[in-house]
Amino acid sequence: MKQLSWAGIGIRFLFAALVVFASYNPEGYSYYHWAVLNFLPLSPIKVIAGIVLIIGWVIFVRATLRSLGPIGLILVSALCAAILWFLIDTGLTSEDSLRFYSYAGLIIMTIILSVGMSWSHIRRRMSGQVDADDVDEH
Repeated sequence: MKQLSWAGIGIRFLFAALVVFASYNPEGYSYYHWAVLNFLPLSPIKVIAGIVLIIGWVIFVRATLRSLGPIGLILVSALCAAILWFLIDTGLTSEDSLRFYSYAGLIIMTIILSVGMSWSHIRRRMSGQVDADDVDEH
């Protein structure tokens, strides 16, 4: 079994950010702005890009759901929301704009997906328990 490193967590975070921010971002440079809002004319490149994004989402969402489960998903989401609340409450972030909250939501989604992709490795390292998916067949 491969050991999880900080670089591995970082790579998972970067790929999750790529999927999330390529799908939608408030800057207007996303699949949503390019292909969904300008649906016609439909082109093969829009379809290919959409399928690639769907593949990315399926990989991340399935791994996150299997790794964290419903309770873990709720806990990670609640932790992210509480941290955001803390930052706003302490005045460390003073934004009241829709753009700020859009970015906050996208970053929280990225964190949830990257934690979900890494959680089995983290749990194995902390507890010594192995998921059935992680067992090598030799």
